[in-house]
Amino acid sequence: MADDLKKMYRTVMDDHFPPEMTISFGNQVLVYKKRSWKITDENTGDLIEKGLRYGENPGQEAALYELINGNLILGGCQFIEPGLGLVSALTEEDMIQSGKHPGKTNLTDVDNACNIMKYLTSGPAVVIVKHNNPCGVAYGATLSEAYDKANMADRIAAFGGCALFNRPVDITTAEMVSNNYLEVVAAPDYEESAIGILSRRSNLRILRLSRMDRLSEYSHKRFVEFKSLIDGGMIVQQSPLNRIRSFKDFIVPSVEHREQTYTIERRPTEGECADMLFGWQVEQGITSNSVIYVKNGVTVGIGTGEQDRVGVAEIAIFKAYSKYADSLCFRKHGLPYKDLELELQKAGKDRSLLDQVDHDTKEAKGGLIGACMISDAFFPFRDGVDVAIRQGITAIVQPGGSMRDYEVIEACNQARPQVSMVFTGQRAFKH
Repeated sequence: MADDLKKMYRTVMDDHFPPEMTISFGNQVLVYKKRSWKITDENTGDLIEKGLRYGENPGQEAALYELINGNLILGGCQFIEPGLGLVSALTEEDMIQSGKHPGKTNLTDVDNACNIMKYLTSGPAVVIVKHNNPCGVAYGATLSEAYDKANMADRIAAFGGCALFNRPVDITTAEMVSNNYLEVVAAPDYEESAIGILSRRSNLRILRLSRMDRLSEYSHKRFVEFKSLIDGGMIVQQSPLNRIRSFKDFIVPSVEHREQTYTIERRPTEGECADMLFGWQVEQGITSNSVIYVKNGVTVGIGTGEQDRVGVAEIAIFKAYSKYADSLCFRKHGLPYKDLELELQKAGKDRSLLDQVDHDTKEAKGGLIGACMISDAFFPFRDGVDVAIRQGITAIVQPGGSMRDYEVIEACNQARPQVSMVFTGQRAFKH
């Protein structure tokens, strides 16, 4: 059985999707061309031309299409036009090292990393994505610093993930990447020596995205989203647009309730303003319901895909603590937290080393003291913000619009120290 599974993962499937696909919107037609690449097969050594390795799982045929013709305008909205392909336009030349034929998950991870990175333009930044959700996002003074911060934000989840860089990868960054296991690295370019370093891992997919220098332009463009239903039906919608371009686009909360006005009393610091904007930008690429915490241009805890808001706020706190402890343990002792725990158990030694890590993590509250809380939808009750305030967060970003916004404002004003908050005036659901 194990051998069958291994063979299944190595198999590049034939797909029976047509070489060209057209979609008609009334009298407007969009034309798509299927993408394939000539890559050496890892099993036979033969050069074969195929498209996607498989879909989300082995056994699922899949195909990648690039928009090549047609300009769709609906209701005065002009959707993204042909000739702007990023992931869908990858060629053999862009696959500096193909590693293995890419599968659907590899490329959708790169795509969602771009979906976040298109907002991160103020400095060197890295987005690490796993299963279509970010596990670490960070700015840095240098690209290598940004990678280290993004990786250490959740080095457990980053294992086997996809790392996207918004600057050409240099030697220092490549050396750091080569010490970890990633499936995909994507960047606008690479220093020549950096490619040699990254190529030490023969299965690593090294991709060049030639339009990365224009990535910010994509933040203003809509595309068509399709959701297929199990009955063969389909839901079609416009992609969302983020209305928050700078901090001044946020709204200072002020609501009326029973003839009383509730307004946030504390204004954010300059550092909190930067983190609030950064956090809302990262939030655009996270599966809902979600709550995240960010601090100093780095994600601290990311909670995704939960059904209730207080629950996801608590999960993000738990993750912040566990990731902080692991990062602290790794930096101090050169081992992940769980590996050190296992070694101590095997050796019959006490947990004093881990007890110190646990103590330091608790003292720092998982790095949440001074962090900003970001929510993709409003808080229906104040309990969601209360759990975060108890951990020492100092600022909140949320859409606003709840019947109990006044309670959330009260929670921020009653906190000691007081917590700042802004509204976005829009929701950021992503399913």
